[in-house]
Formats: sequence, C-alpha cells, structure tokens
Amino acid sequence: MKKLLIIGQVWPEPTSSAAGTRMIQLIDCFKKTEFEITFACAASKSDFSFDLKSKDVNEVEIKLNDESFNQFIKDLNPAIVLFDRFMIEEQYSWRVNQECPNALKILDTEDLHFLRNARQTASKKGIDFTNELLFSDLAKREIASILRSDLSLIISKKEIEILEKEFKIDESLLYYLPFLEENISEEKVKSWKKFEERKHFMFIGNFIHEPNYNCVQVLKSEIWPILRKKLPKAELHIYGAYPTQKVLQLNNPTERFFVKGRAENAQETMSLYKVLLAPIQFGAGVKGKFVDAMQTGTPNITTKIGAEAMQENLNWNGYIANDTEDFIEKACLLYENEKQWEDAQNNGIEILNSHYNRHLFEDKFLEKINDLEQNLIPHRNHNFIGQVLQHHTNQSTKYMSLWIEQKNKIS
Repeated sequence: MKKLLIIGQVWPEPTSSAAGTRMIQLIDCFKKTEFEITFACAASKSDFSFDLKSKDVNEVEIKLNDESFNQFIKDLNPAIVLFDRFMIEEQYSWRVNQECPNALKILDTEDLHFLRNARQTASKKGIDFTNELLFSDLAKREIASILRSDLSLIISKKEIEILEKEFKIDESLLYYLPFLEENISEEKVKSWKKFEERKHFMFIGNFIHEPNYNCVQVLKSEIWPILRKKLPKAELHIYGAYPTQKVLQLNNPTERFFVKGRAENAQETMSLYKVLLAPIQFGAGVKGKFVDAMQTGTPNITTKIGAEAMQENLNWNGYIANDTEDFIEKACLLYENEKQWEDAQNNGIEILNSHYNRHLFEDKFLEKINDLEQNLIPHRNHNFIGQVLQHHTNQSTKYMSLWIEQKNKIS
C-alpha cells in the first residue's frame, strides 16, 4: 500500500472553515485508491479538530525547525507528500527533499494568498485593483513554492489564468481541482424548506479570515441600515467560527442585527434562512459559503469578487451586485418574490451539479497523480527552474531552519 503524507498548517476543522472541508474532501479522494494516509501537523488541536482516526488516517504531531522530522519522514518513506498551503512547503520541503527525494510533492494552495492580499491592499487604500499589485514579495514566495512543487492544486480557474498569463507558470505544474461535492438529488431538493417556511437573512464566515470580517462591517454600516427599514420584520443573523470581541460587539438587537457566533453545522443552519448576504470586497479562491448555499437551496447576493470563477457560463444562485443600492434592491427582490427565489435556487443546483460534482473530478485527478509518479524524472526536468529554486531557495530556508533549531537547543 502506497503512503501519503499530508503536512497540515492546522488540524482540519470542517465545521469552522471551507479549508477544513477541502482537506477532508482530499483525504476521501485519496482513500479511494487505498492510500495509507498520515496527517502530520505542528499546530495544537482545538475542540473542533476533525477526528482523522475515524477515517483511518494516522495522526502525528511534529515540531517546527526540528531534526526529528527528518527521522520521522525517513522512516515513513511516503510516495507522495502533500503540503497544506505554501508556508508549509517553505518550512518542510527541504527536509522532504533531503530524506525522500523521489517523493511526489503536491502543493494544495487553498487559494492564492498573494491575490487575496493584493485585493485587500487595494480595498483598504480605496484604489482600483490592477495586476501591478500582484507582483509583491508575497507573490515571490508563493510562486517559488509552486515552482518547487511537482504539482499545485488550484481551486479556481481564474487563479490558473492569472498564474499562466501574468506569471508564465507552465500548465504542467497546475491542476484545477475544485470543491468535491455530492450531486444534489431530487430527493434532497424535496427535503429543503420551502420559501414560506424560511425567514430572515444570514451571513457566515470564519473570522480568522479577514475578508469575512470586512464583509460584516459592510453589512453593518452600509447595507443593513437601509435594508432593515425596507423589510421591518426581517432580521440579519451573523455566524462564524472564532469571532473576536470586535465582531461580537456589533450585535445590536434593536437594529435586528444578531451576532450568533459559531454554527455547529453550517448547512443545517443555512437551510433555515431565506437569503444569504455576502458583499465580499476582496478575496481569492472559491467561497465555501456559496457551495453550502447551493447544497441547502439558499439563494444569495454577492459581488463579482464573491462569485468569481464559480458560475462560469451559468446563471448565478441569486444575484451579483457591486454597488450598495443595487445590492439592497436585489436583497428585497429575493426576499419577497417567491418566483425569483425559486429560480435562483434552481440556478444553484445547476452550478453545483455541473461544476462541483466530485464524480467529475476524482478519478481524473488520481489518474494524473499516477501518471506523474510514473514519469517524475522527465516531469521535473521539464521544470528546470523549479530545480534551480530547490537548490538555492531551499538552501537559505534550510540554514535558517537549522539556525533556529540550534538556538532552540541552547535556550
């Protein structure tokens, strides 16, 4: 049985974030070929960490900047190593190369951090986003990580376009792998609450993620003050894991603005509401909240950035509105018009079943992995710049890590 090592930035929390859900989906995909999977992580577990042992995944606690990792991976000798985000590749790839040079190295980007950061910078400065903002020090780090890896998993076709056109990344290094969802069946649709059974607006998002806090700020200060006057019986409920005090203090019952905190089950919670509001101002990747909305028959209103790369040639699961007045108008329309609401719901079914059905992607992905394993040397030779980066960049990362390791021993 082949061994797969996943090195996580954190222990996956599918009830807290889309990133946690994504990781469990990847694990389930690899389990189809009966990989022996080990998940290793240097972070501490939380009360919400997923029990990976329930999926027969080995859990191993590792240390940052510590030689014990070298012995661990040497003994494990995995055929494939998957890095959870580029920061983990930076930290551990040189040790993987040293002990297991023939292991296939896969980077799961989650989303392009430098793209999200560039859009956030533009938003905070109140300037228009341009591609020039992409060429940052963060981009240098993330692009270097992509080049050092044998394959990078990209969740958004828009991000593949940026990598290929703006940064000239060879297509052989990139692989489009979206969220891997179950098909929405007729039986599931029949189980959904109907238009007249639902009430109120909602938002959901992990508050460790800056775009989500910004989104709530926009709702609180720009959208809800007007929308609540137009719909005097409606309430807005805010959900999300790890809310800080600055989030919690936004709660105001007199304004019918309720901060609820963590939702134990995002989809069960979302299924109770009539409309999801998500005026996303910046971000990257694909937003898990909209996948949950489609899985629960909950129409939504978002921005162009929010819906990016999700609908392709299909109609959106609600409306896309980029200015406040239009956003509020569309929110009222969805909330009060049953026909518009049902049409939006049906659009969501079509998007998810056409673009996120796991059966469309899993087998092809596993075939790609098998092909790379069989042709690893020519694949790496085709990416000689990656080998150059392995030689130089990893040397600097290596000696910084060794210096920290020695410093820790002394202290």
